[in-house]
Formats: sequence, C-alpha cells, structure tokens
Amino acid sequence: MGKRTKKVGITGRFGPRYGSTVRKRVRKIEERMKQKHQCPQCRTKAVKRIAVGIWKCKKCDFTFTGGAYMPETAEGKKISRVTRRISDQTNE
Repeated sequence: MGKRTKKVGITGRFGPRYGSTVRKRVRKIEERMKQKHQCPQCRTKAVKRIAVGIWKCKKCDFTFTGGAYMPETAEGKKISRVTRRISDQTNE
C-alpha cells in the first residue's frame, strides 16, 4: 500500500497524478462507497460492495443490485416513490 496522509486520505495512492480536483472527487465517491450501508431486507448496517452494482449484506446474506458506487441511487429512490404512490392509488 502506498503512503497516505490526513489531507488526501484514500487517494494518497495516486500521488501527484491526475490533479487535485479529480482526486477530491474520487475521494468523496470512494469514501461513501466503502462505508457500511443499510440492508433493505434486515435493516442493519452490514452491506458491502462485491462488484460494480452488486451489494451483499454480511448479516443476512442478502445479495442485491444497486448503483455502481451506492446501493441505492437517486433515480432508484424516485422510481420506488412513484411505484409506491401508484400502488397506493390502485389499492384505494
């Protein structure tokens, strides 16, 4: 593993390459991606990324698809709200 400092964090592996703005963007994305996320089935914070778009809960072993860097994307949240609203209207 390369050297890391407090300032650059996870992007310390890039050294001086690619420019500071790009490294800051990558740092923000990767830090959010690598933290534990909430499982949609058991609601515990135990979801980790297996591969691009594939997420797995370590507690209940639930594997599901999501975004490349986050288990639930902004578009996915919109779609679930719309489908929930439509299903509520049909049930009335």
